[in-house]
Parts: sequence; structure tokens; C-alpha cells
Amino acid sequence: MSTIEFKNQFDELTGSLNAFAYNLTKNQEDARDLYQETAYRAITNRDKFRPGTNFKAWLFTIMKNIFINNYRKKVKRNTINDSTDNLFFINSGSNSIENDGDRNMFMEELHKMIDELDDSIREPFMMHYSGFKYQEIADELNLPLGTVKSRIFFARKALKEMILKHYGDYYLVRAKLSA
Repeated sequence: MSTIEFKNQFDELTGSLNAFAYNLTKNQEDARDLYQETAYRAITNRDKFRPGTNFKAWLFTIMKNIFINNYRKKVKRNTINDSTDNLFFINSGSNSIENDGDRNMFMEELHKMIDELDDSIREPFMMHYSGFKYQEIADELNLPLGTVKSRIFFARKALKEMILKHYGDYYLVRAKLSA
């Protein structure tokens, strides 16, 4: 096939090739790039076309193969290969990683507030916080059960007031802690 015949047949199929490129890419710019790449490959490999075979099928096959190769490259480019033993970097692309820094800072401030409480209410409160039952605290501190309960109540009330003064709404802080 001569160069002029090749060009004429190629020009006749330009509309079909553009439509097929758009059908594959679903994007006008990508379709133009695909068409240009197909035209370039067809012209540079024109000596490989066998006369008597279907020219349109040959061009469409070139275009489809270019599209598939580009798609595979794109998928491979977005894949993270983690060669570390502990798989620490897996899924560490552009995603941000959450940490507990703000929660840890809040807990430090909360412990400072607890330390500011009067010893008479802080000690029963901390024992209760550590898991002791009311009766166990009463036995340990040699106090009546009602006194232990009221001291823990007053410690909670004082902490709520401190939190409200320092942070504002107690329930917003509580929601932040449980998140």
C-alpha cells in the first residue's frame, strides 16, 4: 500500500477512530491523545500492515491496545508496593493519619485539674476511678459509705465546673473524648 493510499484510508476512518477513542476514554482530551497516539503508531508501523487485510480492524486494534496499556500503567502507578517486613507503609499514600494528640493533651489537662482538687475529695474519687467499689473505698479510708459517695459526687461536680470554665460546654468536651 502506498503512502497516499494509506493516508486516504486513514483519513476516511478519522471520524470512526475519534468516536471509538471517546467511547473508550469518556473524556474529550484523553480521546484526542489516544487518537494521536494511534495515528503515530499506525504511520510508524505502516510497513507491518498486510495488504488485503481489514485496515479498519488493524487501526482499531492498535487503538484498543494503546488504551489497555495506558490503563495498566495508570493502575500500576497508583499501586503502592510495600517492601518493608512489618507492612508499616501499606496504604500510606496521600491519606492523612489520625492520632490521639489532642485527646492526650486533654487528658493531661484533666489530670492537672484532678490534682488541684482538695485531698479529701480527690483521694476517694481517684480510688473510684481506679475501679474500687464504694464499700472498698469506705473500708480503706475508714469513712462511712455515705461520706465516700458524697465526696466522689463533689469531686465530679468540681471537675465539671473546672472543665466548663476552661473549655466551655462540658458535653462538647465529653463528645470529643468519646470520639
